[in-house]
Amino acid sequence: MKKHDIVYLTEDASHDAAIEIINEEAFGPGRFVRAAARIREQGPHDRSLSFICADDGETIASVRMTPVTAGPVKGHLLGPLAVRPSHKNRGIGRELVRIAVEAARRKGSEAVILVGDPPYYQPLGFEKVHYGALEFPGPVDPARVLVVPMAADVHARLSGVIRWRDDSAAPVAELAVEAQAEGAAA
Repeated sequence: MKKHDIVYLTEDASHDAAIEIINEEAFGPGRFVRAAARIREQGPHDRSLSFICADDGETIASVRMTPVTAGPVKGHLLGPLAVRPSHKNRGIGRELVRIAVEAARRKGSEAVILVGDPPYYQPLGFEKVHYGALEFPGPVDPARVLVVPMAADVHARLSGVIRWRDDSAAPVAELAVEAQAEGAAA
């Protein structure tokens, strides 16, 4: 029996080609027309919250996190999550989800949202979003919209359009507000 050298790493640009192959194997060409893909097309995912699993140096699984707003909630959209067929049913996908959710929690995300199978994701801490609470840029089965709430009253605030969020602009805006406040105080 072969010993596996399984490691989990933060995604970087060198993983892109392998991730594309893994997602093509898992989801086929239909992956580009899904509502979650429409959100991901709006802007880049957050590499600092996206992870891969490698076995003996070969990338065999990945999960990505995309910054989103879901109504007033600032969260992350989890997905795609995919594992090569040769490595399925070993807990690799669940571990990638656990790592990504915890990284989002540490970064201050209010929620991690996804469209997925409740029997797979609910044991990982995901809960159903209220029926019809979120508007996606395409059809979704409302029973498959799930969330890990990480802030107070997320379920109550989770409503409206879900869209990509530009995190790169936030620090600049915050600095401008701070500079105005300092100027007013002087």
